[in-house]
Amino acid sequence: MGNLFTIIIGAIFINNVVLARFLGLCPFINSSDKTDKAFSMGAAVTFVMTMASFVTYLIFTYLLKPEAWLLVKLFGGTKIPQIGLQAVLQTAVYILVIAALVQLVEIFMRKSMPALYRSMGIFLPLITTNCVVMGVALLNTSYARVELSLLEAVIQGFSAGIGFTLAMLLMSGVRERIGLLNVPEPLRGAPIAFICTGLMALAFLGFAGMG
Repeated sequence: MGNLFTIIIGAIFINNVVLARFLGLCPFINSSDKTDKAFSMGAAVTFVMTMASFVTYLIFTYLLKPEAWLLVKLFGGTKIPQIGLQAVLQTAVYILVIAALVQLVEIFMRKSMPALYRSMGIFLPLITTNCVVMGVALLNTSYARVELSLLEAVIQGFSAGIGFTLAMLLMSGVRERIGLLNVPEPLRGAPIAFICTGLMALAFLGFAGMG
């Protein structure tokens, strides 16, 4: 339980995917102007990230890495040398998994929340190529500092999604307040959003001492 708690705190605060790793800035900047849109985007990314963590962990463990169970069975019970199979297939397989999950989210939102679906525009399907989802999938598998269990990988994926949603909600609150101010013309829109993102990232550095 202590290890899981460390993973949760680390993914949400210490290694926040947006404010510490600077992944997923495109949807972060473009979908954080309104709180309801920010929450919906965060929820969609959290769902995709959690499910992708589960599926990609199984694929990596049982198919892609050299000592994968399926490869060992196919090649006579011996460990398979690294022949580049993981490097060649991993990105393509992970993108296919993420794309399938994003399609499920799109179908649900198109049927249940059409107005919100239209307001998100192109940024909802772009979750497929969002580096934040791919980054977490890689951090759970081939880029993990220590080998994770399935539960730890899923918890880390879910917690990273919560961290993304938290950053989106904080940013949306700031931008809604900024919208009421007389911001100089050159700073309106994306420029002031990037300045606020940098200040928030500096603030989140305060959590670094927790880990």
